[in-house]
Amino acid sequence: MAGFGKWIGGGLGWAFGGPIGALIGFTIGSLFDKPGSTVNQQTMQAGRTTEADFKMSLLVMMACIMKADGKVHKSELSVVKRFLVSNFGEDGALEALQMLKNLIDQPINETEVAMQINQFMNYSAKLQLIRLLFDIAYADGEVNNNELIIIERISDIFRITHLDFESLKAPFVKNIDKNWVYKALEIEPAATDEEVKKAYRRMAMKYHPDKVNNLGEDVKKSATEKFRSINEAYETLKNQRGFI
Repeated sequence: MAGFGKWIGGGLGWAFGGPIGALIGFTIGSLFDKPGSTVNQQTMQAGRTTEADFKMSLLVMMACIMKADGKVHKSELSVVKRFLVSNFGEDGALEALQMLKNLIDQPINETEVAMQINQFMNYSAKLQLIRLLFDIAYADGEVNNNELIIIERISDIFRITHLDFESLKAPFVKNIDKNWVYKALEIEPAATDEEVKKAYRRMAMKYHPDKVNNLGEDVKKSATEKFRSINEAYETLKNQRGFI
């Protein structure tokens, strides 16, 4: 069990308790009690969201998404593995996939889990978590409506605004939504060039990777994708409108 160190060795804080803690305990069994384990009661931290809190929350939410249609396909696990490798490296992905398979076999009350996350996680971290869930849902190009419903329900519990939700979703639907650039920047198509510039500065600040700096390099690295989508939307509008 010590192999789970990359995901929880950084010290679980609030995720060690509540419904997430119960799921973790069932999933990894006696890890916390083993002598010499990389995780023990002394490493638990309270009050702030640690890297381990975020990653375990992500795994639980991923399990909810994968179970959305009542069954988990082998192809879905392959997609999720590619996602995990891309975001957290080969070693971290293998550990996470093992835990994820165990989580999928458990009944998960997504509302209770989301409420726990909402209580302890700051807004920037919750935005990043929702973005990663969109990333998973759209990873295979075949979006299940039940998955999107669950993401929206989780987003509501997180108190993510409608504009932020649509902004997070926008890059994933740019091939079918011609207005994705405006949604990404949280403005209307009638916005002036100056309003576009102002919106870009605001959104670039909101989604700057440094906002999740405390969640570790892996999470910070994955956060750059949303930051890139903001830049892409802005550059697209600059080209379309011809302003500098």
